Amino acid sequence: MHRFLIGLLLALTSFATVAGGPPLTIHLAGDSTMAEKLPTKRPETGWGEFLAAQFRDGSVVVDNRAKNGRSTRTFIEEGRWNDLLDATKAGDVVLIQFGHNDQSVEKPDRYTPPADYARNLARFVADVRTKGATPVLLTPVARRRFDEAGHVVPSHGEYPDLVRALAARERVALIDMERRSSAVLQETGVEESKALFLWVAPGANANYPNGVEDNTHFSPAGAERMAREFAYALRGSGLALAQRLREGGKP
Repeated sequence: MHRFLIGLLLALTSFATVAGGPPLTIHLAGDSTMAEKLPTKRPETGWGEFLAAQFRDGSVVVDNRAKNGRSTRTFIEEGRWNDLLDATKAGDVVLIQFGHNDQSVEKPDRYTPPADYARNLARFVADVRTKGATPVLLTPVARRRFDEAGHVVPSHGEYPDLVRALAARERVALIDMERRSSAVLQETGVEESKALFLWVAPGANANYPNGVEDNTHFSPAGAERMAREFAYALRGSGLALAQRLREGGKP
């Protein structure tokens, strides 16, 4: 009976924390596909900007530290990782999504070789766990690239597999955004998928007077869809964070 009462008390405490307790903080470490944008970049939108909307009101606080153009290496070198750690407390969740800039070998200011990328991610996981927080690894979202037959073409090389391998080796929760976003692109199709990305006609937006055809960065619609894909994957992840999601089905 004593053990039953203790178990019941712990269950009720857990429920109260989720349902009516203080909000849980989710920290975001990543690149432009996740980041909050400056007014001069709009309508470019990071999917992290729609993350809070996937959870019940007041149940989470999103600390979005993702930044355009950053790789795991530059996120560390600029002190952004240490700043995130300083803000992280026990019980928090840290979402880690890099790859777009790490694999940009033509851009030496941000390029991170595969072995260094894997080591940096392993460091992130270890650092978060040392803080008593929960790390969650995410593979990079897909770029809008199709072959002549209309099939989505992978564009991140070996980097997503390095994330998957680390997650399996270190028993870290993994949200496979590359596979989920690729499936969305394939389902949406070559032409219709343009609406998910930063495609702006000339003269349609003052920030892009000559127009833009960007197959990496999201439109508001694309960012919202990716946030919903994350939420759907989270629901089946087994993470306690999923208990705070709004009710809803597949995007």
